[in-house]
Amino acid sequence: MSFLALKNISKSYGSGHNKSDVLSNINLEIKAGEFVAIVGFSGTGKTTLISTIAGLIKPDSGEVTLQGKKVTGPSSDRGVVFQSYSLMPWLTVFGNVALAVDSVFSDLSKSERKQRIEKYINMVGLSHATHRHPSELSGGMRQRVNVARALAASPEVLLLDEPLSALDALTRANLQDEIIRIWEQEKKTVVLITNDVDEGLIMADRIIPLNPGPKATFGPEFIVDLPRPRDRTAINHDEKFKKLRSDITQYLMHVGMVDGIDPGSNIYQLPNVQPNTASSFGLSDEKPDVLKSYASNMGDKKYLEYFNLTKVYPTPKGPLTVVDKFELNIEKGEFISIIGHSGCGKSTVLSMTAGLTDISDGGIVLDKKEINAAGPDRAVVFQAPSLFPWLSAKENVALGVERVYPHCSKAERNSIVEYYLSKVGLSDALNKKAADLSNGMKQRVGISRAFALSPKLLLLDEPFGMLDSLTRWELQEVLMEVWTRTKVTAIMVTHDVDEAILLADRVVMMTNGPNAKVGKIMTVDLPRPRTRKALVSHPDYYRYREELLTFLADCDAH
Repeated sequence: MSFLALKNISKSYGSGHNKSDVLSNINLEIKAGEFVAIVGFSGTGKTTLISTIAGLIKPDSGEVTLQGKKVTGPSSDRGVVFQSYSLMPWLTVFGNVALAVDSVFSDLSKSERKQRIEKYINMVGLSHATHRHPSELSGGMRQRVNVARALAASPEVLLLDEPLSALDALTRANLQDEIIRIWEQEKKTVVLITNDVDEGLIMADRIIPLNPGPKATFGPEFIVDLPRPRDRTAINHDEKFKKLRSDITQYLMHVGMVDGIDPGSNIYQLPNVQPNTASSFGLSDEKPDVLKSYASNMGDKKYLEYFNLTKVYPTPKGPLTVVDKFELNIEKGEFISIIGHSGCGKSTVLSMTAGLTDISDGGIVLDKKEINAAGPDRAVVFQAPSLFPWLSAKENVALGVERVYPHCSKAERNSIVEYYLSKVGLSDALNKKAADLSNGMKQRVGISRAFALSPKLLLLDEPFGMLDSLTRWELQEVLMEVWTRTKVTAIMVTHDVDEAILLADRVVMMTNGPNAKVGKIMTVDLPRPRTRKALVSHPDYYRYREELLTFLADCDAH
């Protein structure tokens, strides 16, 4: 008899024409003490599935059993950690964990309950923050409190619903290690919902894909027969890991990914016009006065140049140097990825390049013109695309086009807008209001808007960081396809190692802050055009991946 079993689970919402079939005929058997990862993408019914196991949602048909007994509702034998923190803001760390302990172990004495609370707070490494409130904690620390609270109730099964997806890469890796350590120590049965294949490979005994809905079903299971502990860097040499990673990724791409944008589509034509940011519109070729001393080092191949770029912020304890003498030359048409841990100044460099943040010392030169303010010659795509919700996709893109093509006819500007929206796969959503678009579609509009400006420089600040893996993979392909056509000089800030390698000609690795600077630069000599499918099977891919992971691990160790 299985420890935890799902038998013919189906679940729908609504009725009639509004009926939405989410899960269909879900079957799964899990052994006691097993760590199972269910990998899926947004909208596949992952949260519905975990809520059904938790007893928070009743299935339309089928049943969940735990140790042979049917699950009919929530119980302390199943601890749940969701993506959002769900902490009581007026309670301390101790108080939030005490909620679970006082409820489940009301028969224990006050001192015994206190001892239990402190045990689990200490287990997740928060003994120093016992009396802090959630508002005083980082995202990673708040999620640790959630894990401690779930474990303190001593559940038979720990259910994790994408608990780490909103965290930066370093915090995520540290918490993955923390959960694995606790799992081994407590001998719990764990079900992890994730959209990250690498997370499943590092943590789980089995990975099971949840195929996209409607009527989502399980795909074939993948046994993760890799020795523990699993080191993120060393594992790159393991052929079994490489094959598993490739097999799972390609399966998910096969069942979930659209084929992408048709590069041969000629429905919309780009008119032969130039933006007012082009050199022919009167921009001076003179070398900037502020950087006369660097003039002899400025050359045609150095299209974008950083000279001793420094950013200092005032603090109550004195000046804090976030970025310290950042030096880099970028050729025209080059795609650069900047990677590093949170707080290393990646976004600060990008923001200074965009002209949105003042430069404390040094300077930036773009096409022989010093950057000292924001301008339409630089287009920025942020993590959230900042669209006007009451305007259509077309109207949002047109705002920028009207600014850089005021000399063109209305028909020509309209053609530019429609061309770039078609290139990101939104031909059928031109007139949809931004408020009615999915997060992935909104980001497509943001990418389209940036390219439509015909900028000299495209700046991307973790534009896919808030998206699930499938949508992120799709939009990386979209970005590569449109970039290949325009060859605009581009800089992307990311914490995703695979994204950095996939997109870039060079990857710039930044040291930890404060006083962050360029630590290392890696040239990515992989043929273009690139696809994720080709990348994971390329013989040099894991060498590049290991070089980046080793650098990040060394930064973490210091």
